[in-house]
Amino acid sequence: MEKNRMEGFIPTHGGYRNLITYRKAEIIYDGTVYFTKRFFRKYDRTIDQMVQAARSGKQNIAEASMASATSKETEIKLTNVAPRQPRGTADRL
Repeated sequence: MEKNRMEGFIPTHGGYRNLITYRKAEIIYDGTVYFTKRFFRKYDRTIDQMVQAARSGKQNIAEASMASATSKETEIKLTNVAPRQPRGTADRL
């Protein structure tokens, strides 16, 4: 393989940490964890729900990137789903 090959719109599989959507999902996750620790009681069920919703946004992007090994089309579809999920969650936050 050529070392200096141009990367396309989506990096090769496994490169999800470089995606802007993944970076934003990390910020949302970190902010959610901080917010819930600061403003909710330790064993409140709301904490689990909010943190899990934020975590699944990151996980969807990672899974989409790994799926790119089989199909770029699958990766694009899965990556497109991930940003929508936290948006709905953010509305509820």
